Amino acid sequence: MKLTIERAALIMSLGHVQNVVEKRNTIPILSNVQLEAVDGGINFTATDLDLAIVEKARAKISQPGATTVPAHTLYEIVRKLPEGSEIELSFTGKDGRLFLRCGRSEFSLACLPKEDFPVMASGDLPHRFTVSAEELRRLIDKTRFAISTEETRYYLNGIYLHAAQSGGVPVLRAVATDGHRLARVETPLPDGAAGMAGVIVPRKTVAELRKLIDGTEGGIQVALSDTKIRFAFDDAVLTSKLIDGTFPDYERVIPAGNDKFLEVDGKAFAAAVDRVSTISTEKSRAVKLSLDKDRLVLSATSPENGSATEELTVAYNSPAMEIGFNSRYLMDITAQIEGDNARFALNDAASPTVVRDGADESALYVLMPMRV
Repeated sequence: MKLTIERAALIMSLGHVQNVVEKRNTIPILSNVQLEAVDGGINFTATDLDLAIVEKARAKISQPGATTVPAHTLYEIVRKLPEGSEIELSFTGKDGRLFLRCGRSEFSLACLPKEDFPVMASGDLPHRFTVSAEELRRLIDKTRFAISTEETRYYLNGIYLHAAQSGGVPVLRAVATDGHRLARVETPLPDGAAGMAGVIVPRKTVAELRKLIDGTEGGIQVALSDTKIRFAFDDAVLTSKLIDGTFPDYERVIPAGNDKFLEVDGKAFAAAVDRVSTISTEKSRAVKLSLDKDRLVLSATSPENGSATEELTVAYNSPAMEIGFNSRYLMDITAQIEGDNARFALNDAASPTVVRDGADESALYVLMPMRV
């Protein structure tokens, strides 16, 4: 194998694929990225056995071939090479080493055989549809903050993607919850997605997919079965196993009878919560909301730090009430509000609160209160 590639192209592709590779591996081959020089470019493949990514970059191929090299080491070398430089990669197979040359720099990296590199077969993926990169980014960005990190409830460690009905209109819905807050966002159902089963896309897959589609403008081709999902776009293909579990019936925790309505400037509210919560203890992060006619007082107290209050003018015409929330959870939700106003539907101090974006009816958030 012998090829020449621009540093910019190499660093971008390596940056995408090396994120999949775990820093510590008991299986040596999983620490490696597979390089495969083919006509017109080089394919980079990385996997952790649950997730695999293949990305193609343009390169001048003098001799086709393939090998595997340590992913993080190669990435660090390329990262430290001068911008705008050309890099030559060569592998003869005789001494099991990949040679990297750039200007006066030369590196020799130990390789492992391509034949040992695991291939993640996607199998039959019967459901196929295309969603715009912009919509997929939106579905991810507005829900992933609520993904649970608690490994014992593994079925909450991802985004639940499924076809649903909203007001009689078919939608593709993304839901995430950690038991304290819930995010539900939807987009019109793409052609071909009508019969899809509900699937749970793992947290790591969501994170890698989001990085990959950051600069993409076209459509993302999605193909899935009950056990695997594949995203294909531009020069990259991401294939992942799905979480084998049943996502809870989230509709049951979305209250329908909340009859106290608060409307507040989302950005001003988030900034006030941030300021007041500086006082709250690290453990509880509690902030109290005291509501009266068109008036909201945010407050926090802690034995160590003292107390803080801030008053906001709001739209509120219901009976006076007090309710407490985890300030970080509250700010996570208000960070998703793109319009001018955040709308809260409350019931009492012990019941879940519904939060909506005044400019986006397709997004809904639920937040559990806490005692303060």
